[in-house]
Amino acid sequence: MNKDFSSLAKRIIPCLDVKDGETVKGVNFVSLRSAGDPVELGKAYSEQGADELVFLDITASFEGRKTFTDMVTRVAREINIPFTVGGGINELADVERMLYAGADKVSINSAALRCPQLIEEIARRFGSQVCVVAIDARHDSDGWFTYVKGGRERVERGLFEWAHEAQERGAGEILFTSMDHDGVKAGYANEALARLADSLSIPIIASGGAGCKQHFRDAFTLGHADAALAASVFHFGEIPIPELKQYLRAEGINVRL
Repeated sequence: MNKDFSSLAKRIIPCLDVKDGETVKGVNFVSLRSAGDPVELGKAYSEQGADELVFLDITASFEGRKTFTDMVTRVAREINIPFTVGGGINELADVERMLYAGADKVSINSAALRCPQLIEEIARRFGSQVCVVAIDARHDSDGWFTYVKGGRERVERGLFEWAHEAQERGAGEILFTSMDHDGVKAGYANEALARLADSLSIPIIASGGAGCKQHFRDAFTLGHADAALAASVFHFGEIPIPELKQYLRAEGINVRL
């Protein structure tokens, strides 16, 4: 696949899972603990040199949705880097609400699997660059398969064919989370990442597994990812973003300092 993003800077993206107005973090999608105010955290990351942010509403009930929309408006006022929002986005009206509140992109996951034409509708209405398709996948005995409902339910869609279809329908980026690696801090799923990156022509965001600076390097060098997303290593101060970027630059990886 003809994809040359080599001249583009690799992106570092903190991810904030938001529940009832606060940032939380778990391991393998469970055991959540609080990590602070999402607006304050987002602002701090923006000042530290994060390239983008992702905010996920992990309890997108009607009440949660209102809280989350208010938070998006506050984030947009406080930060000057692009940010993506996801969780509970099921139709164009949801996308419109998030963009109107100040988000730059939306991330869709189970809604895209349920109704793949939603990808086309978003791309047509707002442009491909607005549509990030998030895929949570696990390496089962019969290959990589996609999961929904916070990783509780397997969908009979293979990771690679679903990512390809999402691209064909107009997705601007794929956000791939390896559920086996999520929160474990043992590195990203670099083999699967490289296969995705090499077979698609849109950017791939690596998610799930960052535990040290070398893991980010490996996601870019071995996994050919265009961006690396992480949560707890940033939220709990284990890896400061400026330090991470200096390290990556020293390893020969093009990042914005």
